[in-house]
Amino acid sequence: MHIKKQRLLTPGPTPLLPRALHAMMASDIHHRTQDFIKLYPVVLRDLKEVYGTQNDVLILVSSGTGALEASVSNFFSEGDKVVVCSAGKFGERWVELAKAFRLNAVVLTADYGDVVAPQRVEQALQENPDAKGVFFQASETSTGAAHDVRAIAEIVKKTGALCIVDAITGLGTMPLDIDGWGLDIVVGGSQKAFMIPPGLAFVSVSAKAWEMNAAAKLPRLYFDLKKEKKMADKGESAWTPNVSHILALAEALKYIKEIGMDNLVQNAMLLARATREAAAALGLELFAPGSPSSSVTAIKAPAGMDSGEIVKGFRNQFGSIIANGQGTMKGQIFRIAHLGYFDFPDLFAMVAELELILHSKGIPVEFGKGVAAVQRVYAEAVAGRQS
Repeated sequence: MHIKKQRLLTPGPTPLLPRALHAMMASDIHHRTQDFIKLYPVVLRDLKEVYGTQNDVLILVSSGTGALEASVSNFFSEGDKVVVCSAGKFGERWVELAKAFRLNAVVLTADYGDVVAPQRVEQALQENPDAKGVFFQASETSTGAAHDVRAIAEIVKKTGALCIVDAITGLGTMPLDIDGWGLDIVVGGSQKAFMIPPGLAFVSVSAKAWEMNAAAKLPRLYFDLKKEKKMADKGESAWTPNVSHILALAEALKYIKEIGMDNLVQNAMLLARATREAAAALGLELFAPGSPSSSVTAIKAPAGMDSGEIVKGFRNQFGSIIANGQGTMKGQIFRIAHLGYFDFPDLFAMVAELELILHSKGIPVEFGKGVAAVQRVYAEAVAGRQS
């Protein structure tokens, strides 16, 4: 009651892995010395293993948006036709990037809470056989919806277009078979399932993408992936790296390898399923019921209530930080994250807090009903592993 620990329950930044945080204190390493040159290739190798690909995987010092920009500037020329899927605030970012670099974008939109159906992508590619790329989100964090990555990738794979996926919140929360499905460019970010602070972005690049890079004429300097690969092959970064974050990433990747990437994904999927069932038990509606994401669950505020009141309740009563809706969704939904360093005790507490907040706002609540739903999912999962 009198002590409130701050708990971060947002879809990025996410809670930090303690051993990764401790590793950052040893960051007084010069990036052009053998100390760093011994470390960097190991981190790149482990990142590639965690990605689960044979493609090149590179690290950029930026937020995830830097890698999104690099995914445009390194593989296209002005006027190139591309297909862009936009079903939320981050899909709209792809649209903004395409316009900024003067690409000819065929934009496929879907209502917030929905996703772009694979059939629409197929039709767009049939109508635009000269399209050179398809951009979309694996997980649209602003709405809590997930695209059918495999189905879209299988469609794109049959064409000459690149399959470019913003998986910043998809990596570590949903199955992604990069090589098997033919995902040419896959973007990740440090502050999501990788459990370290914001500041690093990751991008995998297929052989098909490198072929297009050779002919691409858009301007680039800092985000020149060809230069980054050339230096990475020597064990160095093209520009001054964020050494503290690289040290943290090294520990986070070790941890992910220890528990297994598949288990990290399963953890997020179980937490997301339990959250959805808790919401239903409390009479709350999901914002994206048709294609819910495992990275974050978006829940509608009760009728007549601004979701900001729930967000404030978490912060003021319990020191817990959750996310409001973005843009036109602000005030309509609140979002609970599941990616990275989250476990079931976090969720037990969060749902119990939600019950108390709703009760304080005059919403009829049967205490323990939402928590019991989470407990059932946990018990079923444990029983399944033991059988």
